[in-house]
Amino acid sequence: MQAIPPLGQLSALQQMMTQLIEPLSDSDCRRCFHESMPPLAWLYGRAVYLECRLLRQRVQGEQDTTDRVAEIFTPGALAPETQWQRLPPKDHLLNWALELQDENLMRLANLDRLPDHPLLADGRLILLINQARAGLYEQMLQVLVERRLRQGEAYRVTQPLNAALPTVDLVGVSQGHYRIGAKGDPAAYDNEQPAQVVNLSNFRIDRQPVGNAAWLAFMEAGGYASEGYWSEDGWRWRQEIADHPHHWRRDPEGEWYGVSLNGPADLPPGDPVMGISRHEAEAYACWAASLGGDLSGAVLQHEYQWEVARRTQVLTTSGRVWEWCANPFEPYSEFQPDPEPEGGAQQFSADHHVLRGGCLHSQPPLRRISFRHHAAAGARHLFCGARLVFPPRDQ
Repeated sequence: MQAIPPLGQLSALQQMMTQLIEPLSDSDCRRCFHESMPPLAWLYGRAVYLECRLLRQRVQGEQDTTDRVAEIFTPGALAPETQWQRLPPKDHLLNWALELQDENLMRLANLDRLPDHPLLADGRLILLINQARAGLYEQMLQVLVERRLRQGEAYRVTQPLNAALPTVDLVGVSQGHYRIGAKGDPAAYDNEQPAQVVNLSNFRIDRQPVGNAAWLAFMEAGGYASEGYWSEDGWRWRQEIADHPHHWRRDPEGEWYGVSLNGPADLPPGDPVMGISRHEAEAYACWAASLGGDLSGAVLQHEYQWEVARRTQVLTTSGRVWEWCANPFEPYSEFQPDPEPEGGAQQFSADHHVLRGGCLHSQPPLRRISFRHHAAAGARHLFCGARLVFPPRDQ
């Protein structure tokens, strides 16, 4: 399949984001459906703001467009409740956005008319805009799933999900020195750089992320009630949440089903489990390892293991759910921060862990091998699952 040029990709992302909010009421666009997520209108406006900030403010030196809305669309500039209250009505927001987006596309289609600026080298400007939009688009989809969950639609399962003990399909990676990180990629954020050489011991990685049937087996084995499977922080967090994945619900007969963008649906047993936190993923790995046999030594993957498995092409199945990694989100050695926050990591947080691989809703700008997503260990409203790694056979 031929790749869409960056400018065409930007136009498509603009339209996709607009199509998400056009059918909704003004109140739904301005409502918070999850305590950790802003309203749809804020995410939509934030995308336009960042687009203008990179193009008009940074490259062209125009301050007025962004200054007028900076307090509304800059995280932390105001208390959240104040920011949401200051959001314009949906119709006004759309008119403002569409006018700016059309003009921005025209300017980006005529790069020779823009002043000389480092962001124009190798097409980096459009690549950064597309990535910002792709991330915000995915967050809008998460909000829409939360909206579905609150609707509590009646549903009856047609194909019940049955628990099945985990099985593995392992592929080995030999000990050696491997490259990780981005090298010479104009799209790369600062947190992907500089490229590193890491020394990895032998390991085996499951070709498939953890599936629904295996997760149900963990639940039925008392995984959510057994403190021994959980870290100290994880067990403390566990006391505040339900004993099932965030997107799972039960029908009147007690059968489990999932809720996605399209509403309630049966849970295919082999599909990756979605809507789990890193705490849950870690507890599952501990439980799986306790089963022994082929599952002995199971742990969450480190992000280096995932990236090396992808780069060496021993791992070809990814991108259905974001996959939690064992390691915290930290800078690489000799990290140099981008001077502009919109250009990269923004900040490294002690309680954030790495996510890799993308999900079904992740757009192409986020799907490169070196891309590092991250979230707090307790975040379970994301499109997140898990993949396990194992020691070599002789251990």
